[in-house]
Amino acid sequence: MTTHAPGLPHLIESEKRLDETMSRPSSELVRFARSLGGDLLVLGVGGKVGLTLAALAARAFREAGTSARVIGVSRFSEPGQRERLEENGIETISCDLMDRSKLEKLPDAKHVVFKAGRKFGSTGGEPLTWAVNVFLPGLVAERFAESRIVAFSTGNVYPFVPVDSGGATEVTRPSPIGDYAQSCLGRERILEYFSEKNGTPIALIRLNYAIDLRYGVLLDLAQAVLEGRLIDLRMSHVNVIWQGDACHMIMRSFGTCASPARILNVTGPEAVSVRSVAERFGEILGRAPRFEHQEEETALLADSSEACRLFGGPPTSVEQMIRWLAHWVEIGGPTYDKPTHFTERRGEF
Repeated sequence: MTTHAPGLPHLIESEKRLDETMSRPSSELVRFARSLGGDLLVLGVGGKVGLTLAALAARAFREAGTSARVIGVSRFSEPGQRERLEENGIETISCDLMDRSKLEKLPDAKHVVFKAGRKFGSTGGEPLTWAVNVFLPGLVAERFAESRIVAFSTGNVYPFVPVDSGGATEVTRPSPIGDYAQSCLGRERILEYFSEKNGTPIALIRLNYAIDLRYGVLLDLAQAVLEGRLIDLRMSHVNVIWQGDACHMIMRSFGTCASPARILNVTGPEAVSVRSVAERFGEILGRAPRFEHQEEETALLADSSEACRLFGGPPTSVEQMIRWLAHWVEIGGPTYDKPTHFTERRGEF
């Protein structure tokens, strides 16, 4: 299998290089982009993954020699996001998707990525969380009934499973904990309903956890080790995937869209030990990690073997991500200052 980003530098020194690395399309994705045909609309493009996904898609379309446009839609509440997208050849539209009149005016597109959602702030803001995560998907499904839709969901819809189980599969019965996870299952159910009602081909992507150098589980652990903070071991294992690899899988999942909707776990293929990762950071950074609490026998884990069968396993290893992250925190690379709260076991975000 050709790696998604051949010739990656051993270390990443700047945000410019980071963004370029994550949005570099593989030969497989370029071939797939050539076969797609039609424009791509990314709803909720302003999020962390959305920026990479849109840039990756635009580069893949260009290298494929197609005239397909990538159009990113967001409120663009954070400065600089719109400019970053437009520099990569992505058209942008500022829109509050909850405003029906503005949603109706968005351009038609053969392919739609529905990424808009709400997680942090859900505890104490439950009505808005349910409106964004459940009501809005219905509006989007009605507006884009003639499109192929790839919609973001989350592994948080699964129950905790034994750490040696291999993770929850796409047929594992959901058992979401807390309003955020429950509303994400609600999003899936609404999209499943409209997929069957209107015959809309949909893929539901249960993603966890994407890793960038500016945020993510591994950054949380690297910073804790460097700063000597206690690391909670109760969530003893996690799944992680390099954000560029995840975006490759998500783009290629347009080929899996179906009615009834198709569910697909997108994450790394292994359950990664939090203790082991922290100790590895300690070796590289020269700091002994500090731990609290005992490892529990269950964790929030997903089995990505189906996605790996379809698209090949993610080429970026956990060790490579650890090395990149260790260097990034040592040089004081910029971060989003958005902890993942991956240790949360009560569903309170």
